[in-house]
Amino acid sequence: MNPLHNTSLRFPLFAGFFGCGFCSLLPIVLALTLPATIPSATLFAAEIPATTIPVSNIPKPKSQRPNILLLVADDMGFSDAGCYGGEITTPNLDNLAKNGLRFTQFYNTARCWSTRTALMTGYYPQQVRSDPIVKGSRLPKGVKVIPHYLKQLGYRCYHSGKWHVPGAPLPCADGGFDQSYELLDHNRNFNPQQHRRNDQPLPPIQPNSGFYTTSFIAQETINQLKEHATQTPDTPFFAFTAFTAPHFPLHAPQEVIALYRERYNIGWETIRRQRFQRLTDMGIIHCPLSPPEREVGPPYSQNNLAPLGTGEIFKPLAWNDLTKEQQNFQATKMAIHAAMVEIIDREIGNILDQLRSMKAIENTLIFFLSDNGCSAEIMIRGDGHDPEAKLGSAETFLCLGPGWSTASNTPFRRHKVWTLEGGISTPLIVSWMRDQPQPLQQSPQSQPSQLSQSSNRPANTNLSVNGLRHDFGHVVDLLPTILDAAGYDHDQRNNEFAPLPGESLFPAITGSVDAEPRKRAPIYFSHEGNRAVRDHQFKLVSTAKNRQGDGVWRLYDMRSDRSEQQDLSQQFPEKVEELRQIWQQFNEQFQQNSKRE
Repeated sequence: MNPLHNTSLRFPLFAGFFGCGFCSLLPIVLALTLPATIPSATLFAAEIPATTIPVSNIPKPKSQRPNILLLVADDMGFSDAGCYGGEITTPNLDNLAKNGLRFTQFYNTARCWSTRTALMTGYYPQQVRSDPIVKGSRLPKGVKVIPHYLKQLGYRCYHSGKWHVPGAPLPCADGGFDQSYELLDHNRNFNPQQHRRNDQPLPPIQPNSGFYTTSFIAQETINQLKEHATQTPDTPFFAFTAFTAPHFPLHAPQEVIALYRERYNIGWETIRRQRFQRLTDMGIIHCPLSPPEREVGPPYSQNNLAPLGTGEIFKPLAWNDLTKEQQNFQATKMAIHAAMVEIIDREIGNILDQLRSMKAIENTLIFFLSDNGCSAEIMIRGDGHDPEAKLGSAETFLCLGPGWSTASNTPFRRHKVWTLEGGISTPLIVSWMRDQPQPLQQSPQSQPSQLSQSSNRPANTNLSVNGLRHDFGHVVDLLPTILDAAGYDHDQRNNEFAPLPGESLFPAITGSVDAEPRKRAPIYFSHEGNRAVRDHQFKLVSTAKNRQGDGVWRLYDMRSDRSEQQDLSQQFPEKVEELRQIWQQFNEQFQQNSKRE
C-alpha cells in the first residue's frame, strides 16, 4: 500500500488527533469529470473541441447551489503540471484539465500574501493595505472575505493550509470560516511548530512522527467534508485548500524523490526546451522561448549560506559549465520539487475521491491555481541545513534557485517577486462536474455537440470541455466568479468600500470554443518597485533597480511576445504614455483606498 494514500500510515501518531478536515487552494481548473489516469504525454497530444453547457442562470434554492472547492499551490511554476507542458506526474490535474478548462493568460500578484489577499477579498492588495504590508494594519472597513458573502446564501465554509492574509489574520474570526486548520510554520514540512485549529494554537509536531504537510492539509479538508456530509448534507459548502508546497524548503519523502532521481540529469536547458515544445503543441503559448538570463540571481541576498556547500550556485549558468558535483546537487533539488508537486496531485485525487464518496462531485465547482511564479530565492531558515543529511529530509533546507525556476516558469522571463511574465503567470484550471457528458465523437472541424436536455444539469447551463481560454484575467476575478456561481445577487454585492475591480470569468467559461478572447479592463501590478499594466494586447512593465533592473518602462505585444523579448517602446511612445497614465491612475486611486478606515 502506498503510504501517501493511507491516512494512518501518513501520520500514524495523529490519526484522529485533529478533528476536522479542511479545503485548500488549488491551481484553477474547470472540469466535468475525472476519468481514469492517462499519461499526460498522450493526454494532451491534441486538443479536443469544447462542448458547452450553459451556467448563467444559477438556481436560487440553497440545495441547488454548487459547492465550491478552491485549491491553491505555493510557488508552483507555470509549466510544472503535465497539462501545462511539464514532465511531472500529475494525472489528477491532467484529467481535470482534459474535462474542463485551462486558462493560458491568467495572472497573480507576484507574491504569496498579496495573491491570497486578492483571492479572498476581490481587491488588489494595494487597495486594502496589503502590499506593502503595514504591520498591524487590518482590512479597511467594508472589505469582505469570500465566506462573508457565501454564508449569507447558506454556505458552510472551510479552510485548510496556508492562510497568509495579513489584513484578516484569523481565518475564522476575521475570515468568516466555520472551520479552519491553519499552518503558520512555513519552514518545516515534517514537523511544523506553529499551527492552529479554528484560530486556537495546537501542539508542535514532533520529529519522525510520520507527518507531512501536504498530506495533512488534504486530510484536514477530507475530514471537514466527511463531517459536512454527516451533519449538514443539504447545505452547500465552500472549501479553500491552500497547500504550502512546492514552496521552499524542498522536503519530500525519499521514496517519491527516488521516482525523479535521474530525470533531471539532462539539465535545465533541455527540460526547458522540452516543456516549451509541449506548451506550443498544446496551443497554450504562441511566443518564442525566452533565453536564460545568466546574470539574474535570487531577488534577495543572504549571508551564512556556506552549509549548502559547493554544489549550490546562484546564477542560471549553462548546465554544461557546471561541475559534476553541481549537476548532481541541482538535479536532486529539482527531483525534490517534482516530488512535492506529484504529492499535491495525489492529495487532490484523495480530496476528489471524498467528493465522489459523498456524491457531491457532480455539483462542485473546482478551481486550481498557483499563488505566484516559481521562486529563484536561495536561503536557509528554520532548523538550518545539515550537509550530511539526505537531501529533501527534515534536516535539510534547500531552495530551487534561479536555474530550475527558469525551467519551471517556461517559456517566460524571471520569477516570483518580478512583474515580468515568469513572476505573475498562473496555471488556472476550472472544473464543474455536474454530470458526465457523452464522449465527443465529432471531428475538430465539427460544431460542438449539445448535451442531452434530460440530464440533471439545467438545460441552459454550458461548460466547455478540454478547452483553452486565452482571455487574460487576474486573481481579483475569482471572487466575482464564485459569487456568480453561487447565485449572489449583483444588486446586493457590498460596494461600501469600493467597487470590486475584478470581472467574472463566466463569459469566458461559457463562451463558444471559437469565440475571440473577451475584452476587459486593464490589469495593474506593483510589487517591491516592480510595476506593470496589461491592457488587452499590450503590456507595459518596469523592473526595479534594486531587483536587478533599471526602472525603465518597456512595452511588449502579448499576442506574440509573452516572452518579452521585443521592446516596442520606441516604436509606440504614445502607447507607452497611455499605459503609464493608466498605471498611475490605478496607483493613486489604490493609495486613496488604502487610507480609508
